Amino acid sequence: MSELRRIIIKIGSSSLNHPEGGLDDRAIDRIARLVAEIHKVGVECVLVSSGAVAAGVGKLKLKAKPKDVAGKQAVAAVGQGVLIEKYALALEAYGLVSAQVLLSRIDLAEASRYKNAQNTLEQLLRFQVVPIINENDTVAVEELCFGDNDRLSALVAGLVHGDLLVILTDVEGLYSANPKLDPAAKLITEVKDLAEVIGVAGGAGSSLGTGGMLTKIKAAEIATRFGIGMFLMHSKHMEDMIKLIQGERPLGTYFLPATHRIVGKKRWIAYGGLSEGNIFIDQGAVNALLKGKSLLASGITGLEGTWERKELVRINNPDGLEVARGLVELNSDELERVRGMHSDVMLDLIPNLEGEEVVHRDNMTMMLEG
Repeated sequence: MSELRRIIIKIGSSSLNHPEGGLDDRAIDRIARLVAEIHKVGVECVLVSSGAVAAGVGKLKLKAKPKDVAGKQAVAAVGQGVLIEKYALALEAYGLVSAQVLLSRIDLAEASRYKNAQNTLEQLLRFQVVPIINENDTVAVEELCFGDNDRLSALVAGLVHGDLLVILTDVEGLYSANPKLDPAAKLITEVKDLAEVIGVAGGAGSSLGTGGMLTKIKAAEIATRFGIGMFLMHSKHMEDMIKLIQGERPLGTYFLPATHRIVGKKRWIAYGGLSEGNIFIDQGAVNALLKGKSLLASGITGLEGTWERKELVRINNPDGLEVARGLVELNSDELERVRGMHSDVMLDLIPNLEGEEVVHRDNMTMMLEG
């Protein structure tokens, strides 16, 4: 971690909220000062910040955040302006310019919008501006939500080709058990295999946030598969982030990057795009995919959903577990006609195909390794 060029920092509502309601100005100032220190040592910084709803609750002097969607979105609309103003003033005091970037799930779901978001963020960083990113809560509908800013921060890390994702939270890191319930719980300082720790992730976090440890594990899965290390640490120790830049390991949990990383377009295929349907395949086809082969019609046993050519689909094994996803060369009606058939028969039945592959390996990302 000694050659960091670009860090993505995610901070949650629980780390920003004042005990008496609204945002804690001291917390905002600490983050701004930290970002300034990071800039001084030549490392770029992208901030993914929760807090709009918490800020809106404080501004409107509500006793709790609304439970209905319209109420949450209205409160977020009020709070977003409060949040970005506080960040802008705090960063300006340290000589930095900030920019608000609100992303909705659809911005990363469509390949062209994904690229546009990527270009905008890259240009902001070239201008030495600090992007402050949040989900566009005021207009998002449930099926097009990221679900939590932990996942959003991991996707942003991939979007901007970050070198490290740091998630600031209200616990020291990942424990062997819930430390609030089990006094014998031990801090796990390093994670090489996520499958070994997914069972220890607890439920929801604080009343103001939407994240829990499970969402952080999911974020780690995305970031590490992108080849980006993730560090989980308590926000009260945020200044120790400088140690990460210096190659030291402060208190927290470090998730090592995966050996086989996803790059380029395959990042969008794996986690950016929205799937239009499901293809089910036999075990022989699963084995072929795990060996790096493309998907052929002969191995397809069924499908569900409706899609057009070149749209994104999930590819599932006989047990219904997703093993891959990719851009399909046939629409759903065409594939229904030829599933289970040999490639030469498929090419005779379906005109204007570029090749025998239903999903070409170059347009596929494995979600389950062999």
